[in-house]
Amino acid sequence: MRLIQRKPLVLNCFMLAAAALGVARAQTTQQNWVGSWAASQQIPELQNALASDDLRNATLRQIVPLSVGGASLRVHLSNAFGTAPLHFSSVHIARPISASAAKIDPTTDKALSFSGNDDVTVPAGAEFVSDAVEYPMAAGSNLGVTMHFDVPPAQQTGHPGSRATSYLAHGDLVSAVDLPDAKKIDHWYQLAGVDVIAPLNAAAIVALGDSITDGHGATTNGNDRWTDVLAHRLQSSLATQTVSVLNQGIGGNHLLTDGLGPNALARFDRDVLAQTGVRYLIVLEGVNDLGGLTRSGEVSPAEHVALVRRIEEAYQQIVMRAHAHGIRVIGGTILPYTGSDYYHPGPNSEADRQAVNQWIRTPGHFDEIVDFDKVMRDPGHPDSLLPSYDSGDHLHPSPAGYSAMGTAIPLALFAH
Repeated sequence: MRLIQRKPLVLNCFMLAAAALGVARAQTTQQNWVGSWAASQQIPELQNALASDDLRNATLRQIVPLSVGGASLRVHLSNAFGTAPLHFSSVHIARPISASAAKIDPTTDKALSFSGNDDVTVPAGAEFVSDAVEYPMAAGSNLGVTMHFDVPPAQQTGHPGSRATSYLAHGDLVSAVDLPDAKKIDHWYQLAGVDVIAPLNAAAIVALGDSITDGHGATTNGNDRWTDVLAHRLQSSLATQTVSVLNQGIGGNHLLTDGLGPNALARFDRDVLAQTGVRYLIVLEGVNDLGGLTRSGEVSPAEHVALVRRIEEAYQQIVMRAHAHGIRVIGGTILPYTGSDYYHPGPNSEADRQAVNQWIRTPGHFDEIVDFDKVMRDPGHPDSLLPSYDSGDHLHPSPAGYSAMGTAIPLALFAH
């Protein structure tokens, strides 16, 4: 008969203790990445695209506002709409002297790496995330990202509605303290996001919307979009200081059809589900669908009914897809836009807006709602924006209006 050897009890205890120690170490070193800044990617319109040779042997410095801070960060480069691989010969980060100038603090200049390499080639249609770099950043601070292109992209990818100035100069100047002769452009290119390592309870809010979320009418380099106001308020409360805001608005965006950039459902995976650490979603979309129906002339009552139904179905799709990934969805009611010179809506379009807003307000559709319509409308003329909140085009809010929107969102929605 074969004898079975048994491990001594002391050895078994040692192995169990070692395993427990390994679990404990894993728990203490666990990292929680969360998006601190992001921008929706699209193909820049002709008037917003750079000339091809502008990005040949060129340095592009872009300044972005972070919402939450962290001890380490990583940067997302985008070639989402590129038709060929795109080579970045070097990418640096630094702290800018201000949000409205190219000058950086040279002591903070640091090169990023990609799988240990100084350069990276991003495939067509793809995004690349840099290696993590220890780089403490405070909440609400600005980060300068400077990249060098040896050859231009075959098709540019970017975010035209940056409301921020970028700086373009020829040559490899990624570490230059200043770019005094740079071409100034109020757009972002090939830059999709910045993540930070945050506490384990950190989470991101994605704001999915159109130009009202993108910030049309906000102050260039002023960071006074409604999403910026919300981000500052979140930092004011201990219960929400680890919650970031990622602005995924695109000017002219639609729920149902492609406008300036892909429609909201088509970009949902990239702009919502793929965002780092997303736990909440605020949806403010639909005014361009409503206004676009009658922009060229009135249509039949049946077409009005069909549009309202399709908008509500799109909202349902967004909620269902978000819930499948554990994301709570907050619906924003559509702001009034009577008097808009662009859409010039009539009574039937206003009735459509009221019907959609009633659906948004109905319990059981969204997890929560923010009644932007109630906050922004003129009490004496509820189909119009309050004059002090109107940028002047009767469609987009002014900075004061964006402040009211960002202030109207209860912080309790994000306390966790």
